[in-house]
Amino acid sequence: MKKYILIAMLSVAIAQNTNQEIITFESANPFSFEEIIVHLDDQDTQEVFGTLTLPDNYDTDTKYPLIIGVAGSLNWGTHHLEYLKMYQEMGFATFQLQSFDSRGIQSTVGSQIEVTTAMVILDAYRALETLSTHPNVDTNRAGITGWSLGGGVSLYSAWLPLINAINGGEFMFAAHLPIYPGCLIYPHPSELMQFSDAPIHILIGELDDWVPAAACTELLDKIDASGLPVNIDITIYENAHHSFDRTTEVSVKEKGYTLGDCRFPMNEEGTLFLSEYWKIRINTPTRQKLALLTCAGRGPSFGGNAEARKQSFEFSAEFFTNHLLNK
Repeated sequence: MKKYILIAMLSVAIAQNTNQEIITFESANPFSFEEIIVHLDDQDTQEVFGTLTLPDNYDTDTKYPLIIGVAGSLNWGTHHLEYLKMYQEMGFATFQLQSFDSRGIQSTVGSQIEVTTAMVILDAYRALETLSTHPNVDTNRAGITGWSLGGGVSLYSAWLPLINAINGGEFMFAAHLPIYPGCLIYPHPSELMQFSDAPIHILIGELDDWVPAAACTELLDKIDASGLPVNIDITIYENAHHSFDRTTEVSVKEKGYTLGDCRFPMNEEGTLFLSEYWKIRINTPTRQKLALLTCAGRGPSFGGNAEARKQSFEFSAEFFTNHLLNK
């Protein structure tokens, strides 16, 4: 009921903005990557919605490049919307994906099971497919960006086994910009480092203890060692914590996880294991909770760093200009 009340409220607000519309589509609730690759046809459907915003004074005869935005485990925040506004002013269409509100969830901090990376990756691709028929959206020039959990979505949505399971490669993103993602999962063995040829660039803080920068540099090292042609890079901002692009001061989120020691190998079916040695499958909410007990703590810090925030906005604008606007 709350979801439909929210949609009704958004519809009233959007009715006053002719460049916005609510888009709904069918997705599902796969808990894990394995449930996408192996069991997608067995999943019950889930209605998901989001808000499409076209540039102000858009031309009805023009198709605009698209950026799909994905929130973190605290759902949408003001700083996320500032990025989307910037993109709109640059001439992009944006799609604010509402994976949390569609499921009646406000936050997954402290649990990370009610809305998962797998669910939101599927949502993002179902949104991309739906938007491909919109007369003012050019999905051949579509990028994806997200923060924290949404950063993980932006990163692993480039993994080819997931793309092939979802749509056979018919719909793909042309650029991926993960912002402080959890890089805790790595395809194993190395020949599974099969990412699309779209550019991927990670932005993360040096002092992030929610999702550590070290996990991302290790992932890039593994990709490099595989010898496979993956177009991925990383920028690490000095003295910056998780959510460095907020304007709030650094504080502690007591219920959140600190994931500095967590790394999980993943096979070709998207199954996660406790380690390369301990082949214990992590494929249910209970098993995920138990796995995190072996490596995670509580009480990560998060909050803004003015210089990192400035640089992140500047880099994001340049990244999507180069890979979408100028494509």
